[in-house]
Amino acid sequence: MSAGTLRVLPLGGLGEIGKNMTVVEYDDRIVVVDTGLRFPTADMMGIDLVLPDFAYLRDRADDIEGIVITHGHEDHIGALPFVLRELGQDIPVLGRRLTMAMARSKLDEHKLREVELEDVEPGEKLELGPFDLELIHMTHSIPDSCAVALT
Repeated sequence: MSAGTLRVLPLGGLGEIGKNMTVVEYDDRIVVVDTGLRFPTADMMGIDLVLPDFAYLRDRADDIEGIVITHGHEDHIGALPFVLRELGQDIPVLGRRLTMAMARSKLDEHKLREVELEDVEPGEKLELGPFDLELIHMTHSIPDSCAVALT
């Protein structure tokens, strides 16, 4: 990919309910927005959880600047332990305070206690590699929900 090219790759959640996961890539650097799962339908016998296909990230783990979680619903946070177990626990995870508390609980359950979780306040601007990140407060059915602005 040439410098200056922006890619937005939905790895899940586009045209379906659940598995929300989007890769934003610029100058060979990546920010991942959400790591959700979905629950199986009745015809998926023997399947407990459905994860997004994050194979694209397996060879690019060193290029990931961070994972931003928009809110604590399972379709946005549920795959986080599985993603971090495969890609590495050294990727910072960012989001609002309640969302990060829910992420910590989920990661502890999977014995992934070394992951760095960062509380980010709406309006606070962070630099992640070539990206400037800002969380924007949103109203949703769970507190501390936010939209993500990446420039």
